[in-house]
Amino acid sequence: MGPNYTAQDIANYFLFRAAKDEELLSNLKLQKLVYYAQGIHLAYNGTPIFKDIIKGWTYGPVVPTLYRIYKQYGAGGVPSDESFNPKSIDKDMREFLDGIYKAFGQFSATRLMDFTHTDQCWKDAHPNGIISHKSMQESLKKYLKND
Repeated sequence: MGPNYTAQDIANYFLFRAAKDEELLSNLKLQKLVYYAQGIHLAYNGTPIFKDIIKGWTYGPVVPTLYRIYKQYGAGGVPSDESFNPKSIDKDMREFLDGIYKAFGQFSATRLMDFTHTDQCWKDAHPNGIISHKSMQESLKKYLKND
């Protein structure tokens, strides 16, 4: 079975989550949260959340489809979509995304960019190559807790 969501769905959830905390996410920070959601889901479950491609750009991994939607905000905050219903994301996925937000959302966009620059999958894809699911799955296992 393929992914159930789009990168836009995941971005909308993170924007909704940030708005609940009375925060705005920049496009840069949002990109990193979406990347880590996809990559850590791959590392943990072996399956992608969404089909959209992720590329290795200068400032780290980017979902080009999302970038085009949010580039109008520049370095400023991206407002959440008022029409987005968080219940459009199933409960298990919301809990997973909340975990990603809790782990990575506490860091600045620049700090998250620095983290991504240590990820082998980004290094292998930069400049402007596609970051494959397989390379994310392997590279981002380092973020999983070894319980």
